[in-house]
This record gives sequence, structure tokens and C-alpha cells, in this order.
Amino acid sequence: MRTVVNMLKDAAREYGSSPYLSQKIDGEWKSLNFNEAWEESYDFAAALIEKGFKKDDTIAIISEGRNGWVTSEFGLLMAGCISVPLSIKLLPEEIPFRLNHSEAKAVIVSENVFPKLAGVWKNVKKKPLVIVLSDDESKMKTAADEAKLAWGKKIVAFEELVEAGRQSKAGVKSELEKRIADINEEDIVTISYTSGTTGNPKGIMLTHKNYYSNSHDAVETVPLPNGSESLIILPLDHSFAHTVGLYTSLLKGLSMSFVDALGGGMNILRNIPINLVERNSYFLLTVPALTGNFMKKMQAGVRAKGAFLDGIFTRGVDAGVRYHGDGFNKPPFGVRLKAWFPYKLASLLIFPKLREIFGNNLHFCIGGGALLEIKQQEFFNAIGAPVYQGYGLTEAAPIICANGPDKHKFGSSGVILPSIECRIMKDENTEAAPMETGEIVIRGDNVMKGYFKNPEETAKTIRDGWLWTGDLGYKDPDGFLGVVGREKALLIAADGEKYSPEAIEEAIINNSELINQVMAYNEQSKTTSALITVNYGLLKARAAEKGLKNAEQLLAEIESSFYAFKDDSIEIPGQWIPSTFAVIEEEFSEANKLINSTMKLVRHKVKDYYKDRIDLMYADETAHKKANLEVLAKLL
Repeated sequence: MRTVVNMLKDAAREYGSSPYLSQKIDGEWKSLNFNEAWEESYDFAAALIEKGFKKDDTIAIISEGRNGWVTSEFGLLMAGCISVPLSIKLLPEEIPFRLNHSEAKAVIVSENVFPKLAGVWKNVKKKPLVIVLSDDESKMKTAADEAKLAWGKKIVAFEELVEAGRQSKAGVKSELEKRIADINEEDIVTISYTSGTTGNPKGIMLTHKNYYSNSHDAVETVPLPNGSESLIILPLDHSFAHTVGLYTSLLKGLSMSFVDALGGGMNILRNIPINLVERNSYFLLTVPALTGNFMKKMQAGVRAKGAFLDGIFTRGVDAGVRYHGDGFNKPPFGVRLKAWFPYKLASLLIFPKLREIFGNNLHFCIGGGALLEIKQQEFFNAIGAPVYQGYGLTEAAPIICANGPDKHKFGSSGVILPSIECRIMKDENTEAAPMETGEIVIRGDNVMKGYFKNPEETAKTIRDGWLWTGDLGYKDPDGFLGVVGREKALLIAADGEKYSPEAIEEAIINNSELINQVMAYNEQSKTTSALITVNYGLLKARAAEKGLKNAEQLLAEIESSFYAFKDDSIEIPGQWIPSTFAVIEEEFSEANKLINSTMKLVRHKVKDYYKDRIDLMYADETAHKKANLEVLAKLL
């Protein structure tokens, strides 16, 4: 039977004593091998049965990545229950809806997230059992008392349940064996809530068959040596990390380590560089926002070393891009010969130092979750740490296509996974020609069962077995898929023409040192505009360096940086190049709900939040400029 529980059983049999999961506890890395992961999951499942949990009961998980996250999910699946993975980045007021809507009978929560849950407990209708993943039980008992939750009744430690399950009676173990044997490939594994970039969240039901199919396709498309290691930077509720981090690992005996979560929040971000070096990953999973941040820090770090090294670096990157071309079609010999010396010089003197941020064993990264602009792909390939773009969505479990070391083309999202059928549809009945843009439509065993309690949206999205993704793309003659962007997010000009905002935003961000975030905007206007946030620390340093003494001069400096992409042969049609921009003082963030947990802009919320600034850009040029100057004047 094609189930993820059987995948874990097979992995325990094949890779037994090899490390599967690792987390840092009290400054030391603690690992579980595949056998231990099976045993801990099994004991937790027994405890759930002993506590009366039934088949198809839902259990939410809100925690940073850690060993117990994984074994608790496998355990609840063994007991026949359904996992509801939730983001630790959810705002407190967003948690009750998901617990109530999923009808969660229990919620597994880390000590870092527990205070957030306790603060909205009164809004959770049917009070679930709280199971705490914590390394400090005494601290959690105090927190439980403060939340007025009776320890041992409505709140219990995960480790206590594992031990109780280990000691459970023969009848419980017999029932557990029956439930494991009865798991069907059509049974639901997870109800994963969308982050809501274009609307309200929906609960995506993914089955054992979905995950089994997608993980097997993934290892066929991107081969990995058995036993390879990766540090999981992305949260485990992220569908990409969930499939590759948990399930694909079972097929190749991969070892997954989790970023040190001690202290939560900002500490996790600070620990990433440290843990990258400590774990020395063979490959990494990432998203464009993270790799873009790495790229800018590398560029700034080399620049700080002086003009001589910066010149070798810049010429080396440019030469590396020319030397490799698009990664699929080899550049002419003359082009490669001319690029060889500056590329090899930088490869000897500069690039190895840059790669040290990832450790000394990184072979490649796989990027997903959003559009990875081609300049990032070319940059990281040139320095010897390639980031291969993939594409998918949670409704597809989630991978639809991917580039990899054996076959890749920069600027594309890769080749379609082996078991997936993919069409590009211009409308309901008309398939697009090669290089012609249309909606990406797929069919395969990876396609979700549907949206939980939402048959209307399910019927709109899955039609005759085909998943209509809502994303626009095209197939090129070499068999690669190009993804343009979300259909609902497209800019619309006055003449009805449409264009992807991501292409504009990534071009600006990746070519501008001063611009942190961009949201391009055009709703049936003759001109495109943008909302931007600025690296104020760098702008202030630039002002001191260049002697910029007033807001007018700062604005001119930002404008020059904003349009830097024009000097880099970026092909954006003239009508879509923003004619103006509004400088926003506050960053788009999860705190103000303008960024979701996967670091994507929530466009409809940004539009509502900054409606006045957007309207001003189109209504009154003088007032618009004044608003920009007022923001920048605060720096002086």
C-alpha cells in the first residue's frame, strides 16, 4: 500500500541505524536514527489510542522544526488521525479559525508558541488536548498554571505520552497494529491551510497517495546520494519542506537537521548561519527571499573589502554567467574562452570564501515558493552554489516541476515530474502552443483530494480530474516549464494587457542595493507604479559617503538605485516599468499581515493598507513627491 507510514517502516528496515532527524538541545546535536524515529512514533500512536483518539480525528501541530514534530506527525498517522500543520508565524488571532475549522481534537505545540496559543485559548470552541514539545517541563507547568490549563488533563508533555505509549497494554498495541494495517492510500495525511495571498485560507486535503507519488517523483527528478544531509531552514508546515524534509528523506536515507529553535523567533534567524556551518549540508531547500538576502550580503561583503577584490568578484560573476549560459544550451566556444580567465580567477580568490557561509559541502540548493529571478540563478551558479528553481503548489503535494544538477535551464522552473501530466490552457478547451502563455493545468496522483469542508472551491479547482492551478506559464521547445505568475495577481493596463508583477519586482530587488521590498501596481491605468521599502541603514551610510544633505538628494539616490535594472539588459516592456514609486516607512512584514508565513506579499492586503499612497501616486504628483520627502526627512 502506498502510504507514508509504510515508507517510514521501509526506511527503518533499510537505513535503521543511520541518522534521520537532528535538533540542538543544550548546545549539543541530538539525533534520532530511522529505527528510533519509528519506535518513538509508534509509542506516541499507542498513547493517542489509549487516550481515546479515533480514526480521522484531526490533530494540529504548531512548532518549529524539531525531532518531535516529525515523530508526533508519524505517530498520529499510525493512529489513523489527520495532521493539521500550522505556521508558527500565524498571528494569535489567526490560530482559532484554523483549530475550529479543522475541528482539532488535540494541538501539539512547542514551548515557544505556547504563550501565543494560551492568549487566544478562549476563542477555541472545542478545547483540544494540548501536547507540549518542550525541553523544560517545569517551565511549561508554570506556563500551564498561568494559562489555567490543568497539567495532566488538558495539557501534557509529548515525552510523557511517548513513555506512556511504551508502557501501554497488549490490547492497545493490538489496536494500533490493526489501525496501521488499515491505513489506505486515499486516507488524508494533512489538512494544510493556504496562506491566503489572494483571499481567505482554505484547508487542502492531501492523501498518502499524494505524498507517496510526489516524493518518489522528486528523487527521480533530482537524484541525491543516499545519506545526504540537509539543514531544514524552511518551516515544516511549508509544503515543500514537508514533502522533501519528511517523506523524500525516507526513500534515500537522508539526514534532516533543524535550525536551533532555542528562544524562538529572531533567535532562529540568528542561528541559521551558525547551523549551516555546523551541519555542512549537501543540499538545501530555500525560497527567493532567503537567497536574495544571501546574495545582497555577499555583494556588500566583497564591496567592503575594497575596489580591487570587488572588481575581480564582479568581473568573475559576469564571466561565470557568460561561461555557463542558460545551463542547458552550451555557449559558443569563443564566448567560454573569453570568459575563462576572469571566471577562474574569481573562482580561486573570491568564490570559495563566499560559499563558506553554507559550510564546505554544499552541492546545490532547490528554490521554490515564489519566482526566482534569473539573476539570482545565474549569480549562485557562477559562485559554485547553484540554486535550481522548482515550481509547485500545496494542492499538488507540492512539486510540479524542478530543475536539478543533471538537467536545468536558468530562467525556467524545470521539467515536469515523471508521473504528472501538464497542459497549458488558453481557455477551458484550447491548449496553448509552445512558448504561448496560458493557465498551468495538471493531472496526477499528486493532486489533492480537495478543500476541507469546501466542495464549491474544490469543484472550481479540480475539473474532470485536472487541477487548474491559477498560475500562468508556458512550455518551451526544450521541455522546460516557464512560470509567469498568479493569474489573480497580474497587473492590468488601461488597454487590457496583463503582466506579471513578480518579474518587475525581482528585477528591481536583485539589481538595487537600496531597495528591500517592492510591490508593483497597475489596475487598468496607463502607467505602472510601485510601493517600496528601503534599506535605511545603507541609505544613511550612502548619504554620509556622498555628502547627501537633504531629502531631495536622498530621493534622487533611491531613484537611481530603483532603475539600476535598466543597465543590466533586463527585458521588461516599457509600459510595465514603474514610472514612479512611493517610499514606505514601515516594512511589509508578518506583523502587519502584509507578508505571509512563506515570505510572500499578500497583495490584496498591501493594496488596502496603502490605498491612500497608491491613489496619491496617480492623483497628485506634487503631493506624492511631498509624501516621499517626508518619509526620507526622518533620516536626516
